[in-house]
Amino acid sequence: MDTQKRINLFTNLKDYLLIILGLNLYGIGFTAFILPHEIVIGGLSGVGTLVYFATGGLIPVAATQYACNLVLLGFAYRIVGKSFVMRTIFGATVISLSIGVFEAIFMRLEHPLIPDVSMSAILGAILCGVGVGLTFVHNGSSGGTDIVAAMVSKVSNVSIGRTMIFCDMAIVGLSIFLPFEGDLEQRVTARVPVIVYGWVITFIVAYMTDMIINTNRQATQFIIFSAKWAEIADMVNQEAHRGVTVMDGEGWYTKQPVKVLMVWCRKIESVTIFRIVKSIDENAFITQTNVNGVYGKGFDTMRIKMKKHPQHS
Repeated sequence: MDTQKRINLFTNLKDYLLIILGLNLYGIGFTAFILPHEIVIGGLSGVGTLVYFATGGLIPVAATQYACNLVLLGFAYRIVGKSFVMRTIFGATVISLSIGVFEAIFMRLEHPLIPDVSMSAILGAILCGVGVGLTFVHNGSSGGTDIVAAMVSKVSNVSIGRTMIFCDMAIVGLSIFLPFEGDLEQRVTARVPVIVYGWVITFIVAYMTDMIINTNRQATQFIIFSAKWAEIADMVNQEAHRGVTVMDGEGWYTKQPVKVLMVWCRKIESVTIFRIVKSIDENAFITQTNVNGVYGKGFDTMRIKMKKHPQHS
């Protein structure tokens, strides 16, 4: 096995391990902090919750979730392709196993781990969002409304994000029809706060997911103007171990040629770049911007599988 194959194998193994970790974080957040308070959230976890409470706990959340995932993937196969389906089956299996195991543990407790509904819901949403974000960063998928959104985006101009929001809000709203002992007014009074909790959790999960994804890819771009550009470039190479691109520019006011340095680094390395520039030229002119998705040597790898074009004989 050559070096490149070993690197690819290690990368794939790391991805799968972190996907499993992310989906287990989701399972813990959902079953330990959200489900015990009878809150319905978005996605197929929410559908499973509806069935769970509608049947008095007879049908586990994990069973409904996995069955719905398989049905949706059956419909999606021709639309989204084999690669998406196979990757989603792995994620759907792991998350269903995780929820099934943790559901059996936490739903047997006499009281929720955190009695306060608000704090429990927020903590559960944060864990679920971190778990989903970690899964997405490493090319995983938990299925659910992702499948519906992927199918809709293939056949219409509706964005994936909008489809997921509509689906999730509708699933949460259906919790008003769960079995309830009381008249319509009492039902509405009791269920509306739970529905609001479900919507809040859904948006917190989405926010945390985006934050994890963007934080992982976030880098910083510096543009530096200095008469001591060569010294700065050398020091950035030697101390920060980052590449420097030198470009020719012209100050339009002075009509004098200038050298422009462009540097990309991780966000946590920004202070190092500032210190280097300040130690050499305190009068240097610097701009700093955040950029998402810097790909190439020393940064992230583009993990996109190219479509195979049919070979013509």
